Amino acid sequence: MARWIAIFDDDPKALRVREDHHEAHFQYLALHAEKIRIAGGLRPEPGGTFCGGLWVLEVESREEAVRLCEDDPYFILGLRTGYRLYAWGKAPVYGAVTL
Repeated sequence: MARWIAIFDDDPKALRVREDHHEAHFQYLALHAEKIRIAGGLRPEPGGTFCGGLWVLEVESREEAVRLCEDDPYFILGLRTGYRLYAWGKAPVYGAVTL
């Protein structure tokens, strides 16, 4: 099992997708919570307009991470303009961390 980070970029012209389909997005995250370990929106500043998202995933392969990213309603409906996917390991100074 590998840990991956997905950093999503939003299309500022498609912000209505977030408003209209947030429940479907949250249901998708809940359905895959055992693999999408933590997720949340990104803003340029507290209270600012969302501009993307960040997920920490624990999956068997990069292909599985890609599938999860691209099957999300926000991705399918055009809110996401793209994403960057990175293998990630925490620095050892932090000890055990449970996600």
